[in-house]
Amino acid sequence: MGRPSAPRGRITRGTTGVNRLRRIDRWIATLPVLRGAVDLLVVDLGYGASATTTLELRDRLAAIRPDVEVVGIEIDPERVRIASEAARDGVTFRLGGFEVPTPEGRRPTVIRALNVLRQYDESEVAEAWATMTARLQPDGVLVEGTCNEIGRVASWIALGSEGPRTFTISLRLAGLERPSIVAERLPKALIHRNVPGERIHELLVELDRLWAVHAPLAVYGPTQRWIAAIGDLRASGWPVRDGRARWRLGELTLDWSSVAP
Repeated sequence: MGRPSAPRGRITRGTTGVNRLRRIDRWIATLPVLRGAVDLLVVDLGYGASATTTLELRDRLAAIRPDVEVVGIEIDPERVRIASEAARDGVTFRLGGFEVPTPEGRRPTVIRALNVLRQYDESEVAEAWATMTARLQPDGVLVEGTCNEIGRVASWIALGSEGPRTFTISLRLAGLERPSIVAERLPKALIHRNVPGERIHELLVELDRLWAVHAPLAVYGPTQRWIAAIGDLRASGWPVRDGRARWRLGELTLDWSSVAP
């Protein structure tokens, strides 16, 4: 038997924290594939210096599917050793990278890879996406993106085996000065594209404009202001998904084609 291949990728900073990924988890919990999957396996790729976000992911998804299994995968052996001390029913930890090694080679229903590619070069993104999505179940989803240290500013891309499907922004609306604050936390595929002539730049400029237009609604709270802004964005032709139930959470999801470089 040959020696196992080395994990694909490299060690990143490993920053993590309680509730940092709650916005992403809340969105993942709405995915239809979670409810229909027969073998419900979810991977937390690059969980960082502790088991915190992996354990939180399992708890949140177990509220919908108690049978969910979550595997935390890290490329740093020491991080795997530390996290494994927190393993419990439904949660295990393994050494690996973008090749996504899983128990018995099972294909994941969902792979969450947050704050991982942010530390890579843009030229490396497509290959990492292809490597991860090749491991998914036929209807599986890769969720790849980034957020700030306390999880109040986040954005991510949902991908299937065919490539990117949607782009999502999620912001804490209380105290929000302008939506374009998310520019600092765009996924690696977009963060360097926030320049005139690119669609992501056009989106952020328009969001800021609509946020300002609806400033009078702030007397009713930032949620009503955000809902009005996103409603106008949709009315102007942007392919906005979902509706008020998601918008009131500070979310905006669009077809990937509307912001793709």
